Order: sequence, then C-alpha cells, then structure tokens
Amino acid sequence: MRIELVILGSLVLSSSVVGNAYYQKKQFYPSVVHITKSNPSMMVMYIQALVIVVLLGKLMKKIFFGQLRAAEVEHLIDRSWYAITETCLAFTVFREDFSTKFVALFTVLLFLKAFHWLVEDRVDYMERSPIISWLFHFRVTSLLLVLGVLDWHFIQVAYYATLTQGASVQLVFGFEYAILLTMVAMVTVKYALHTYDINRENPWEDKAVFLLYAELAIGFIKVILYMMFMLIMIRVYTLPLFAVRPMYLAMRSFKKALSDVILSRRAIRNLNTLYPDATTEDLANTDNVCIICREEMVTGAKKLPCNHIFHATCLRSWFQRQQTCPTCRLEVLRAPGIPIGNPVPPAAANMRPPQHQAAPPPPTPQAAANAPPAAPVQPPLPPFIPPHHPFNFPFPMPNIPQQAGANDARYAPDANGQRPMMPPPFSLPPFMPFVVPPPRPPTNLGALSDAELRAMEGQERRHLEARIRVLRDIQTLLDAAVLQMNQYGILVARLEHESNNNIETVRTTGEEAPVASGQQTDEPQPGVSATSSQVENEVLTPEEETNMSDQERLRRRRVQRFMNGGEQN
Repeated sequence: MRIELVILGSLVLSSSVVGNAYYQKKQFYPSVVHITKSNPSMMVMYIQALVIVVLLGKLMKKIFFGQLRAAEVEHLIDRSWYAITETCLAFTVFREDFSTKFVALFTVLLFLKAFHWLVEDRVDYMERSPIISWLFHFRVTSLLLVLGVLDWHFIQVAYYATLTQGASVQLVFGFEYAILLTMVAMVTVKYALHTYDINRENPWEDKAVFLLYAELAIGFIKVILYMMFMLIMIRVYTLPLFAVRPMYLAMRSFKKALSDVILSRRAIRNLNTLYPDATTEDLANTDNVCIICREEMVTGAKKLPCNHIFHATCLRSWFQRQQTCPTCRLEVLRAPGIPIGNPVPPAAANMRPPQHQAAPPPPTPQAAANAPPAAPVQPPLPPFIPPHHPFNFPFPMPNIPQQAGANDARYAPDANGQRPMMPPPFSLPPFMPFVVPPPRPPTNLGALSDAELRAMEGQERRHLEARIRVLRDIQTLLDAAVLQMNQYGILVARLEHESNNNIETVRTTGEEAPVASGQQTDEPQPGVSATSSQVENEVLTPEEETNMSDQERLRRRRVQRFMNGGEQN
C-alpha cells in the first residue's frame, strides 16, 4: 500500500509540472525548456524517473525470476549498499562531468548490476534444487542472453566514446561493464555444468574440477582488468577509491581459487597414493553409508587416516573445495605420523651394545715429573644432592680477606694459588616450573623402522622450527641456571664474610672481658656467683677450642660475654 501511494503521488506531481509548463508556454519545446530551467520541476521529474526504474525492475523480476527467495533479497540489499557507496565516491572523481546524463548512466549501471547478482544466486541455487522446470531454464537462458548483449553494447559505446572524445567518465562504465560481462560468462559456465550434471543418470565426478578451473580463469581475467583500470585512472585522473574494494575482492577470490587448485591436487594425490582401499571387513564393521552422497558403499571406497570411509569419487569432489575429513574435520594434507597407542616392539637382536672407553695407560715417571700439580680434591657432596645432575657444577669460593686463626685453615689457597671448589647447597630442577617438558621419545629406537624414524625426525619447515624452539628453550634454561648460581655465590660470600666478622668481634670481646672484671670488687653478688663459676668451669684449652665448631665457639663466647656484663652490673 505504501509503494502504491508513492507511485500515485509521483504521478500526480509530474502531471502537474508538465501541465503547468504547457499551460504557460503553449508549445512543446518552450515547455521542455521551462521544465529544465526550473529546479523544483527537475526534482519532481527525477523522482518520477526513479519510480519508473523501480517499476521496470519489478516487471523484469516478475518475468525472469518470479518470487525471490529471502537469501536472494538479503544478498541484493547488502551488495546494493556497497554499490551506492562506491557510486558516491565516483561522483567525487568526476565532478566536472556531473550532469543528468551522468546520473542516468550510473542508475542504469546499478540496475543491471542488481540483475547480475540475482541471476548468479539463482544459478547457485540450481545445484541445490531437486526439481528444475523448463520455465527455470527459459528464464535463466533468456536473462543471461539479455544481460550479455547489454554489457557488450555498453562496452562498445564506452570504447567509441573514448576514441572520439578522449578520456572521460566512459572509462569507468567501460570497465564496469567488462567486469559484468565476465560475471555473465562465469554464470553461464556454472549453468551449463549444472544442466549437464542434472541430465546424467549418475553424478558427474569431474564437475567440481571444471568449476574450479573456470573460477581460476575468470578470477585471473578480473584481476587483469582491475589492474589495467587502476593504472589508467591513476595516470589520467587520480586514485579511484571506489574501485579499491572490488579490486581487493577480485584478488582475494583469485588467490582462493589458486589455493584451492593446489591443495585439491595435493589432497587427491594423497588419496590415490597414501590412503588404502576399504576392505569388506572394514565396511562390515562400520556404517557402510557414505555421508557425502547418502548411498551405500559396496566397492571403490577409501579409508582416511581417521578410519572414516567414503566413496573415492565423493572424496575427490569433496577435496576440490576443502581438504578435511567430512566427519571429523581432520586435515588430510598432514603428513601421516606414527599411530598413537601402538606398543613398541621388543629390541632388535642385532642392536649393538654401547661401547665403553678404555682406561688411559698409567703415566711414566718422566711424564709424572713434568706434569703440573694436580688440582685439589673436591669435598664430597652432601647426601641430599644428586652427584651427577647436570646443574650441579662447582663454582669457586668467593674472594674474602683471610682471618687469622686455625679455623680458616680449610679455606686457605692451595699450592697453585687457587681456592678449592665448593659444591652448591641445593640442586636445581631439570626444568623451570613454568616450562612443560617435551614428550619423551621411545626408549627402544632400534626397533623402529627407517620410515618411522624419518617420520619422527621430519623434513618439513614446521619440524625445523620446532627444533629451533626447543634449542632456544634449552638456552633459556641454562642462562637461568647460571644466573641463579651467580646469585647464590654472591649470597654465600656475603654470609661467610659476616660470620667471620662476628667471630672476630666475639673473640676480641672475650679477651677484654677478664681485664674489665678484675677492676671490679672481689665480692661476687649472690645471684651471679653460681652462674659465673659454672661458666668459668666451661673455659676450654686452646687445643679443645681449635677442634670445636664455629657455632659452638660462638655460643660459648656470647654466654661468657653476657655473664661478664652481669658481674659488672
């Protein structure tokens, strides 16, 4: 009802404008001049022309398509918004050529583009439709013929206009109609292949191959046309922003078609050479209905690495578009690896045992005399440190000034002036907590065949990248271990230095304490006499003090100092 009101209103307005002009001028030519010179009259005529175009489009839709599907209407609306935006961008490039003829030519171009999109969707629906009537064939063939003739006609018009008038807006229309003509050619190829497949008794296996190569050829032609158009426009006018998006879509479509051709050929080669034929037992143990064609599998079935079975012909058609299993989406182009979960066979009998190195011969007396002094023997590791851990490497003692006393004899340098090596007090784990350890290889590599070993090693780029990543992780772990060892060495040096200073302070205080206590009164206090006598009884001889540990010596010195302070008070 709304569109009828719009049509009726535009008809009334246009009739009023024409009647008013003819009433004032009384003749046809002066009336036309009066309408063209009046802006309100021209606006009304533009609205009437737009309504006529819409009515013509509805008429052609009724003739060539009948009732449109919801998907076709949605695609038409989405594409129309992009086309209108690109048209507005084209107006900015050709501001000097903006006129009524210019607007009319762009309107006709958008009108024909809409029918190209609709016929493309209708032919794609042809493959999914179970029943194709003769009316459908008549409509599609008639529309393709009309669109092809119109595209060719407008290409010729643009060509001759460019030859006679030079570079103008006709360049844009010529290339646009050339692109539309390639679309008509692609739709015609699809329609012919679908029609031939429908009329066959058995499904046509090679239809997907022809479609794929046709898309590749048409995509290449589109890319060439867009590149020529961009070069000419940049040289004559400027960068055509309205053609950037269609050119990108054409390049992406051509790249996808080329990738599909390469991957499909590789997948079909794997299908013919790597994947075994399904046996009768395989078909009996599983559902023998191919999920691609929904028919039972008797012969000519292939089993994929995921153990799913399909018709070989169905898989060839499937691999033309996607290279995955139709059931579980497994990548069929992946290199076949070793089956997971299979037990490793026992060790081969001819596997050689590891060879042990022979012990070096004893040195001669002359060589022993000329040999440099031996390095000092390393002290034994504590019982809680594993002796052969890769991170348990020794590091030198910190360079601390020596303290006088018998307790520092074990830290004295050797004859070569080097300090003995001390073991670390703890062992680092083999991997950092945030690093997941890699999977362990089979323990018995001799039982694997050459093909299995090559499959484990890998010769592709991803295998080399995986090896490089593992080496980088190992380097990171080693750097972290060295850094922690350096930090530990600095900490031990500082603690050892502080401990020696405390021992020296306590020793000096203990020597001065008896002198200070002798100057006090000889009468001991009642509460301190018993404790003082007990401490004096615990005074050791120098030989016993040497054999005593540092902790015990420090404890006794502190107790003696505390008692001396109590006596002074």
